[in-house]
Amino acid sequence: MLTATDLKEGMAIRLEGQIYRVLAVESKAGAAKLGGVVKTKLSNVANGHIWEPHFRPQERMEEVAVERRLMEYVFSSGDTCTFMNPQTFEQIDIPKTVVGTGELFLRSGMELPVEFFSGEPLAVLFPDAVEIGVKQTGPAAHAQQETAWKQATLENGMNIQVPMFVGAGEILRVEVKTGRYLERVRAVHKRGA
Repeated sequence: MLTATDLKEGMAIRLEGQIYRVLAVESKAGAAKLGGVVKTKLSNVANGHIWEPHFRPQERMEEVAVERRLMEYVFSSGDTCTFMNPQTFEQIDIPKTVVGTGELFLRSGMELPVEFFSGEPLAVLFPDAVEIGVKQTGPAAHAQQETAWKQATLENGMNIQVPMFVGAGEILRVEVKTGRYLERVRAVHKRGA
């Protein structure tokens, strides 16, 4: 058992017979006789519904032990993404609600840790940022201020805002959770020169 103040992002807990993934947690201290509060954002593993309960700091809950396996992404179809265990070649369909927003950044052959509880997938753990190419954008303008932005379409079809100096074919680092541009990793180089 753990208390609400022990909660951390990424944990899996059982509340009222349901398994939840902790997406965010914020502790607020209370003043005088008022106790503090722990604000949370939880995702129901079974149905993907988001719940934002508040807990008293001393409130007890059960942390569930999860098993983590490295799985290889194979393909997406309908409401599921298919992953394969690279050692056993066993395939498992994981609902897109469990995969989350990172689904847009999946590429065939990509290996990611997947957390399981009682044989059921709880979460696919993505890195904070991924490298991805720019499929289409306006021409790069190097003389522009770095604070000016334009729209770009990435290789995965996602549209994001990028600085004016970014051109098509370049590789960017993009934050998985928000889809926000972080930095340019590689600029376009002419071949055969």
